[in-house]
Amino acid sequence: MKPSSLIQGEDLQDSMEMSVPLSSSIKKSLFLSTLLNMMEDFGTICYLQNVKFDVGRTTECKVLIPTSVDEIQVEQNNPLQYERIAVVPGLFSSWLEEKRKPGPGTMTPGLWSEPYRFTITCLQVALSSRVLLRAVSGVRVTKVDWQHSENGAAHHTEDYPCPELVVRRGQLFSLTLDLSRALDSEEALIFTVETGPHASEALHTKAIFQTSELDIGDTWKAAKEEQTENTVTVTLASPSNAVIGRYTLSARASSRRKHSDRKLGQFILLFNPWCPEDDVFLDSEEERQEYVLNDSGIIFRGVEKHIRAQGWNYGQFEEDILNICLSILDRSPSHQDDPATDVSHRHDPVYVTRIISAMVNSNNDRGVVQGQWQGKYGGGTSPLNWRGSVAILQKWFKSRYKPVKYGQCWVFAGVMCTVLRCLGIATRVVSNFNSAHDTDGNLSVDKYVDTFGRTLEDLTEDSMWNFHVWNESWFARQDLGPSYGGWQVLDATPQEESEGTFQCGPASVTAIREGDVHLAHDGPFVFAEVNADYITWLWHEDQRRERVYSDTKKIGRCISTKAVGSDSRVDITGLYKYPEGSQKERQVYSKAMKKLLSTEPWGRRRRIRRAGVRAVWRDDLLELATKPSITGKFKVLEPPVLGQDLKLALCLTSLTTRAQRVRVNLSGATILYTRKPVAEILRESHTVKLGPQEEKKIPVTISYSQYKEDLTEDKKILLAAMCLVSKGEKLLVEKDITLEDFITIKVLGPAVVGVAVAVEVMVINPLSESVKDCTLMVEGSGLLQGQLSIEVPSLQPQERALIQFNITPSKSGPRQLQVDLVSPQFPDIKGFVVIHVATAK
Repeated sequence: MKPSSLIQGEDLQDSMEMSVPLSSSIKKSLFLSTLLNMMEDFGTICYLQNVKFDVGRTTECKVLIPTSVDEIQVEQNNPLQYERIAVVPGLFSSWLEEKRKPGPGTMTPGLWSEPYRFTITCLQVALSSRVLLRAVSGVRVTKVDWQHSENGAAHHTEDYPCPELVVRRGQLFSLTLDLSRALDSEEALIFTVETGPHASEALHTKAIFQTSELDIGDTWKAAKEEQTENTVTVTLASPSNAVIGRYTLSARASSRRKHSDRKLGQFILLFNPWCPEDDVFLDSEEERQEYVLNDSGIIFRGVEKHIRAQGWNYGQFEEDILNICLSILDRSPSHQDDPATDVSHRHDPVYVTRIISAMVNSNNDRGVVQGQWQGKYGGGTSPLNWRGSVAILQKWFKSRYKPVKYGQCWVFAGVMCTVLRCLGIATRVVSNFNSAHDTDGNLSVDKYVDTFGRTLEDLTEDSMWNFHVWNESWFARQDLGPSYGGWQVLDATPQEESEGTFQCGPASVTAIREGDVHLAHDGPFVFAEVNADYITWLWHEDQRRERVYSDTKKIGRCISTKAVGSDSRVDITGLYKYPEGSQKERQVYSKAMKKLLSTEPWGRRRRIRRAGVRAVWRDDLLELATKPSITGKFKVLEPPVLGQDLKLALCLTSLTTRAQRVRVNLSGATILYTRKPVAEILRESHTVKLGPQEEKKIPVTISYSQYKEDLTEDKKILLAAMCLVSKGEKLLVEKDITLEDFITIKVLGPAVVGVAVAVEVMVINPLSESVKDCTLMVEGSGLLQGQLSIEVPSLQPQERALIQFNITPSKSGPRQLQVDLVSPQFPDIKGFVVIHVATAK
């Protein structure tokens, strides 16, 4: 047999026996064939050089064996003369393993081990004697049962559909191994786990450990739980601060000979909110179910006075999502620059969440979502057309990491919530109404307006968004101390650079409430978002500016998130700041301001350091506007409905005992949710005479024809009234309006896993004109595979229509179904319903 036809050691069975008849009957000199094994059925086991045996003399032999063979057992086998042989001491009296030496260079590399030298003493040769060589392979793992079901249930990972086992760090998991032979009592299994490129024990990305007594600590450990013949069950434990990610698991048996590790496969290790020793531990099962395992949620949008709920499909357990989330980490600039070091930092939730906050936007890298706030979405998808994260993440991955167009704050927050929940960090979406974007760090949103109250875009650098959405994740802050653990603000929306990258957080919510804005990361920016003063400046043609009286405390209202276990809204403003106007709130504000301000050496006036060309002086901020002798507010007379005329009144009230004349300049504009004006739709002036403490109403009507062409998908209109009172008093009154729309969803029967159930949707054409080419877009994790698109018949003005379709749930529990009415003639009308799905009987 030629060397090229010799089988690999890995293909050997546990024990193979083959016998070769000796050359003759009773002779004093015997010759053993070059290849001991002549039996093709067993394959080639040993390769022995030509050896001549003389009875009574010791002969040195040399044998080549495959790499997986642990030892060669040499025996005498003579079934025809069994009793006689039982008396004879044996054909070969010694088997002495000595120092290994290099093998012949003619052998195929990798096929054979180095030669073993031993001596054989031939005592006697009997008739029909045969030499039996038994090749015993080292213990090998022939099959792995990852116990997906049992481990998945114990680790709360059974919903991940990936082929690899998914477990959480700091918690035991079990495997059942089929071995090539039973382990001896003194043998142990030695495991190797490694993750990332250039894995090393020094970087804690590789660990080598063997079965022993098991306890969870700061190192990887393993223990044999049960062994029956050739099967053994082992339990592995990872440390609670292990690096998260995809691991390769290898194993070998301890023995006299050195064996190479056999790769058993891969598994994925996640953060563990159920483990008290893990930094992400969350001590509430209800909150873990909500913030880690719930794959749908609600994002609150709108305006402070009219908050609306929008459903969002997080879908962290959908196909490929876990793999995509791990890919996001691998695509980060930190990983591209130094992959080994980057992976070694993935034990730390502070590091991982900050990386994710940068990678969800595409500003500094090939991140997931590209932002767009100009109302133009050509070549992409409008942010309001997304119903969840799954389609976005899958599109990014399938396009080979090309940023997905387009996103705005709630899209960034929704995607980031998916990624962090998927990786095992408790995360929720938070909406801040009247959210400040303070570009110069002076804790003041400075808005410049003209005499009609219209925003002067070229002068106004700061802004106050109707709402802004970010994330909170729950973990300890080892870098700050125990007082600052808990909820941490993370914001993937690219607003300002932090350390040269568009990223934000994690910023401790506790640090924000206490004014400790100097602590990592991005405390000043987040503090300003919820605490900045809103200051209005009237800009005169001679480039003078004048402080205008307005509500300065409107920033950071109704900070909201979804309730645990229900769809209701929870106001968490108290987690971010003390009651507005309270002594404690003012103390915290002053504390934060002192940390942000610097004293100039040439005087007492303190200036805010800013990147722009203008400087806002602290004296200007402290100088309050004169309180006017009137009050004013807009009152909505009829609900503002999409497609209908808007009817309001400006109510002015005199606070004095004298009569006075008021000049009222009214303006209106369609706006984005960032309050950026899009188009002016109203401009008119009135003169009002107010008697002593008199109230008067100025009617304001905006027809549908005035706003329909310029209404954005945000469906928002901003009204402003600049009231110029005698004696130079000025009052600015503003009103943000969000237009209503309607859609109703009903499930026509019980929902059961695997059973089709009908859903009925009622849609209304909100316009006073007929519409066509409408589509119903339906999505729901655990209810549908992907998205469902249904054509809607043409609708006459104000017409209602019922559309029915079937869904077949694939998962039990509460499931969110989202339904959007999409039309080229009006902004999307969005709705959702929670369906409680029963398990199949």
